[in-house]
Amino acid sequence: MHFAQYYLDCLSQASYLIGDETTGRAVLVDPRRDIDDYLQDAAAAGLRIELVIETHVHADFLSGHLELARATGATIAFGEAARTGFPIRRLRDGERIFLGEEGSDPQGGGTGGGVTLTVLATPGHTLESLCLVVHEHPDDPVPFGVLTGDTLFVGDVGRPDLLSAAGHSPHDMAVRLHHSLHTKLLTLPDATRVFPAHGAGSACGRSLSTETSSTIGDQRRLNYALQPMPVAEFVRLVTAGQPATPGYFAHDAALNRDGHPLLAADEPPALTLEEALAARDEQGAALLDCRPLASYTRAHLKGSLHTSLDTRFAEYAGSVVAPGTPIVLLADPGKEREARLRLARIGYDHVLGHLPDPAAVLDREPALVRRSRRVGPEELLEVDGELNGMGIGGGVSADRIPRAQLVDVRNPAEYAAGAVPGARSIPLATLPDRITELDPARPVVLYCRSGNRSVIAAALLEARGFGDVCDVAGGYEALAGT
Repeated sequence: MHFAQYYLDCLSQASYLIGDETTGRAVLVDPRRDIDDYLQDAAAAGLRIELVIETHVHADFLSGHLELARATGATIAFGEAARTGFPIRRLRDGERIFLGEEGSDPQGGGTGGGVTLTVLATPGHTLESLCLVVHEHPDDPVPFGVLTGDTLFVGDVGRPDLLSAAGHSPHDMAVRLHHSLHTKLLTLPDATRVFPAHGAGSACGRSLSTETSSTIGDQRRLNYALQPMPVAEFVRLVTAGQPATPGYFAHDAALNRDGHPLLAADEPPALTLEEALAARDEQGAALLDCRPLASYTRAHLKGSLHTSLDTRFAEYAGSVVAPGTPIVLLADPGKEREARLRLARIGYDHVLGHLPDPAAVLDREPALVRRSRRVGPEELLEVDGELNGMGIGGGVSADRIPRAQLVDVRNPAEYAAGAVPGARSIPLATLPDRITELDPARPVVLYCRSGNRSVIAAALLEARGFGDVCDVAGGYEALAGT
């Protein structure tokens, strides 16, 4: 059997190539949009990708099922409840897919041998969610593993409140998820390997591990959501404190369900400063600075947004830039193609071009340059609208900076675990829609966990016309240590 996991750190996303080396038949599960690695590896292993299976309609990235179908002629398959804008094969609960016998039907049926996949319908994260049990031989008493999509993660379970389950309450979806976990996945032998679709950092769950695989036995013992408890308690646990949903999720879910243009992520054209500014002023383009945080805070173009390629670039870009917005990239030389590709992975294809060597441009145009205002915990005291260097002594609280608006841009679970007293919770992903809750005439002080998301939030406020904005360097970790 050929089995390969492809893990994309920047989106915490995993896809899988499974093939029978005797027949050369292969299946690709949950592919990303840039498919060259899959095609090269399949060719090197002598495999033909005949089927592309999506464990559900993804919301956090744009999947590559259409690109693979075009490149290989493979059939696209979803769970039976999926409704799509393109032809698919609907996989039924209990259906077996045989890859190991030339005489069997690769589209289903037959008795088959060799590598075999068994479909488990596991609604809960979404209605059409499925898992795939992988047997190297059909009669092996212990499966090689199970691909769990967003139903079961290492250390967590899928959130039941995403937009692809529209029309069903989080409570209803959580009850379905509990049933799927306990009547399907937890009936598998403890030695069965677990291969989820996401790892730590994904907004598709709350407590995901940095490990990218596990076993059913380890998850039965260690996963908080799989411990014996009443269904009502399970529902309460998995619906509380989930990360804020980035604004692009609904956009991606619709494109993955209804169809989207095929990937074209060549190097974006070079623009002059005048062309970049004209794109902003005449087309409403976002000037997206994706240089490292230190470079951005030291000097950036007035009105530009920020999210560094060193972090979860696409997710954060999708949190502060609305889908469909034209984008001009401000990237370090040689990084513009990577930036465009990573935006394309979330369906942000409208990249007009890039500004070559932004640092040199900024050096030549000092009138257009802004420097980020950052303060340390010891400086967090506001007097008459100005930050000064007075110590905070007995701790920070909002009442010690009476004129400033103190905003916590972390996720709800982080805020609930500990926050600056009196700070307003506005997670970064919700800030564009809640920006009217803040008064642009008053100072704003922002903080996150360590100081990355707060810089992104500060850039957004500055671009929206807030004149007195700063963030706390080191974030809550630094504040908690004061």
